[in-house]
Amino acid sequence: MNRFTGKNVLVTGGTSGIGLAVAQAYAAEGARVVVTGRDAKALAEVTPTLGAGAVALKNDASQIGDAKALATALAERGIKLDAVFINAGVAKFAAFDQVDESLWDLTFNTNVKGAYFQLQALLPYLNKGASIVLNGSINAHIGMPNSSVYAASKAALITLARTLSAELLPNGVRVNVVSPGPVQTPLYGKLGMDAAQLEATAAQIQAQVPLGRFGRPDEVAATVLHLSSPESGFIVGTEIVIDGGMSQL
Repeated sequence: MNRFTGKNVLVTGGTSGIGLAVAQAYAAEGARVVVTGRDAKALAEVTPTLGAGAVALKNDASQIGDAKALATALAERGIKLDAVFINAGVAKFAAFDQVDESLWDLTFNTNVKGAYFQLQALLPYLNKGASIVLNGSINAHIGMPNSSVYAASKAALITLARTLSAELLPNGVRVNVVSPGPVQTPLYGKLGMDAAQLEATAAQIQAQVPLGRFGRPDEVAATVLHLSSPESGFIVGTEIVIDGGMSQL
């Protein structure tokens, strides 16, 4: 299929995991892809996999200055966007009595504040009919121990999708959310746990998934592309959960 031929799309945090899978899926359907990330080396490695005209921009999703710089970089290249996937985020888990202000600030600055002001900066560069998809999480719904800060940040993002949907409809822009359950990505190596803790946590999580496995990034990407395309034109302010039944059954 070529649903995105002639379209410009942006994926924040597009150098690995779900973000990379989404960026590659867009490219496979003809889009010109812009990806962001904090690691210049990773950006250089993934750009050749994203098709002709791909643009890679170093960007820290937690910094408002970087949000404005990204918008400026698009303007300088004459790029107006037809789809945006806000994926850049952090996931640090800690017991409630171990959470400190730095963990709170890092999580909310990246997952909520950064997303909010990134979209604000991009607003002038969205074509009429553009689609925004935010990457949420089922942690906003299931009360998993040690995830209080992360879950709260994702709950805020889900609410943001609803309010922005109402506010941006006059601009012809739709906003929706995908909320993945456990997906096999490099994120699981960045949770602040040692190898033994990580293995035990992964086994515990997998046992709670009715399908008996972790999801794949391409399974999330398929839903992001659906929400980004005209075929989903009647879907507005909606959260689609992709979790193998973990929060549903």
